[in-house]
Amino acid sequence: MSQVSPAAVPTTQQGSEQRRHMRRVLLSSYLGSAVEFYDFLVYGTAASLVFVHIFFADLDPVVGTIASFGTLAVGYLARPIGGIIFGHFGDRLGRKKMLVLTMSLMGGASTAIGLLPTQAQVGVLAPLLLITLRVVQGIAVGGEWGGATLMALEHSDGRKRGLAAAIVNSGAPTGAVLAATIMGLFSLLPEDDFMSWGWRVPFLLSAILVVISLWIRLSVTESPLFTQALAQAARVGQERKSPLAQVLREPKSVILTCLSGAGATAFQSLMATFGLTYAVLGGADRSTALFAAAVGAAVNIVTIPLSGALSDRVGRRPVLLGGFGIGVVLVYPILSMLGSGSTALLFTGYILGYGLVVGCLFGTLSSFISEQFRTTSRYTGSSLGYQLAATLGAGFAPLIAVQLLDAGGGSDATFVAVFAAAAFLISACAVLLTRESFRTDISH
Repeated sequence: MSQVSPAAVPTTQQGSEQRRHMRRVLLSSYLGSAVEFYDFLVYGTAASLVFVHIFFADLDPVVGTIASFGTLAVGYLARPIGGIIFGHFGDRLGRKKMLVLTMSLMGGASTAIGLLPTQAQVGVLAPLLLITLRVVQGIAVGGEWGGATLMALEHSDGRKRGLAAAIVNSGAPTGAVLAATIMGLFSLLPEDDFMSWGWRVPFLLSAILVVISLWIRLSVTESPLFTQALAQAARVGQERKSPLAQVLREPKSVILTCLSGAGATAFQSLMATFGLTYAVLGGADRSTALFAAAVGAAVNIVTIPLSGALSDRVGRRPVLLGGFGIGVVLVYPILSMLGSGSTALLFTGYILGYGLVVGCLFGTLSSFISEQFRTTSRYTGSSLGYQLAATLGAGFAPLIAVQLLDAGGGSDATFVAVFAAAAFLISACAVLLTRESFRTDISH
């Protein structure tokens, strides 16, 4: 009878332990991303349906809607600041510490929004407090995305980086499903109840989600590539340069990653916010629109990892370019479905928009952006590139769309479709100018 080598047992046990820890890392980053984007997208949903009546009630309806979406944009403007702040310390002190802090900030801000007084109660102080808390949300999300992505990417097998990063990104539609479903359930309340207290509960529930996610996040180890980079620098006595200075020394990567992601974030934001407003204007009731968005986002939870896995086989650029091409072709039909007043078409539009377009793009974007930067400045560089894309695309897309819809007579979304298609084409050009990265060694 052959005997097992004594050395083989520890090796097998070590491999099993590594796989278990990798699953914890992915679960931690996935849940963290889900909670962060639940908080962020509950705000987007409320900005579409509630805040115009609660915090901007004294304004003309169109102006009030623009002002409500303006507070949404403020959060996106704060995201690059969060990316720089948490990216700097994440590249200096470690990914894990910053992720614990970003989640705590986001949970605290979201809970506080659920407790805010209305404009009728405290006047102009109400929207000012809302904007302040939105800025805190933006700063927290600006630091969360890069850290969560890198924890998965830098722990993973080099051949499966795209899938690992995509699993983290699938936390965003999970958060969207939770946000749309919970807000949709409370929107079934009588109008007075929903506007007085029903909209607040989804914000308050974030405190429970944050506690659960923090417990899991605290159980994972620091990124091995980051730890190795620190050890290497210590061995050779290398002076640690500012991560932001390293990134800005080669600004091409930041500019191209920003432009590459802008089309994707713009469309995702249009679907999550403007799409709800447009569906209600087209005759859909509020809860139906929210549930349609939830179904579309649920499909996205599957298509994002599939896209990431595909990019591990054929490359990041082909998958991204395919997603932008599909978006250009489908954006007008999708918007027409959302505003048609037909429940079946509304659900179809959200499934196509989230499942096909957003799925292709967000399943690949996180690994594509992160792989453009070195380990010692990757948190800063990837966060800055992606958050600038989110600010440029998602932050202003709903504001622009509302004004384009108004220019089209208040019901025709043709101008909005042209705007989204142009954003896709600009991003596709930026991807073509960026190097393919799926086989790149990122250990340095």
